[in-house]
Amino acid sequence: MIELIPISADKLIREYKEEVEHDILSRYATFSDSTKGRMKEEKECDLRPCFQRDRDRVLYSRAFRRLSGKTQVFLDPEGDHYRTRLTHTLEVNQTARAISAALRLNEDLTDAISLAHDLGHTPFGHAGERALNRAMNESCGKTFKHFVQSLRVVDRIEKHGEGLNLTWEVRDGIVNHQVDTVPATLEGKVVRLSDKIAYINHDIDDAIRGNIITDADIPKRFTDVLGHSLTSRLNVEIHDIIRFSLGRDDVGMSPELMELTKDLRDWMFANVYTNPVAKGQENKAEELVEELFRYYLDNVDRLPEDYKKMLDEGEEVHQVVADYVSGMTDRFAIARYKEIRIPFSWDVY
Repeated sequence: MIELIPISADKLIREYKEEVEHDILSRYATFSDSTKGRMKEEKECDLRPCFQRDRDRVLYSRAFRRLSGKTQVFLDPEGDHYRTRLTHTLEVNQTARAISAALRLNEDLTDAISLAHDLGHTPFGHAGERALNRAMNESCGKTFKHFVQSLRVVDRIEKHGEGLNLTWEVRDGIVNHQVDTVPATLEGKVVRLSDKIAYINHDIDDAIRGNIITDADIPKRFTDVLGHSLTSRLNVEIHDIIRFSLGRDDVGMSPELMELTKDLRDWMFANVYTNPVAKGQENKAEELVEELFRYYLDNVDRLPEDYKKMLDEGEEVHQVVADYVSGMTDRFAIARYKEIRIPFSWDVY
């Protein structure tokens, strides 16, 4: 049984919390008092360990609030129950917290990474990302990737150009949450896996709701193992990750279930992600995003003051324009496009 540490006036609440972490967390966890620190030194909080502080900074950021207006899979769906980039983020967060708690990892670090991992996503989901990547490549030979942009959001764009000054461990988890790289912490690995199983399973749920597929369409080799419901699929995969990772200095899925999950992802690409019903508006969305990029590249005087300030500070113009366009919600991007490209009526006196 863990004894509670008596609190005295000689020690800060944060310091007690840091001591408790060493009592209750796995030896493979990332401890708050062992952080590699921040890009800019700052005074520690008296109440909150560093990763809890990072979580709060992300939660109160403008970029986080804008996720509610960004597409997940379906562009402008008619219905209140389809996922947005924000609901996806919260579902990744919930899955990652459940796994981290079971493995006795640092849930504050898991929280901060999972809530921030998609802050750099464009309007119109991956269609917007493809469009900005193409526009950047054609105009200056550079690329646009949402996970890199997420790091730029917290490092440079938020707080009117000051950035959130997050810890090294959170920043590492953000930029390495995608498939081709590996996070340095187990908490980052938890978020990376949670992102993958969340979007596949939640996208199945949305695709069934949108009559893109039915449950009967899903091949039996998947349903025999994962079941026929969102709850069943998540339970099977979450339990598999926990069983496979307990007592190990690594986080992963069993080879058998990992292979099945990859095959299910391939099936989703063939039957949902490229389905003309789900993606019928993507060409229009890509054209809109590219048009906005070109317009602001030619009219930097129309950028908001925060972005003009970055230009004055020596930032490259293509990057700053990509910063602005990628930060837009779907609705705001459509409004800006209408404003600059569609003539409006006027009164004749």
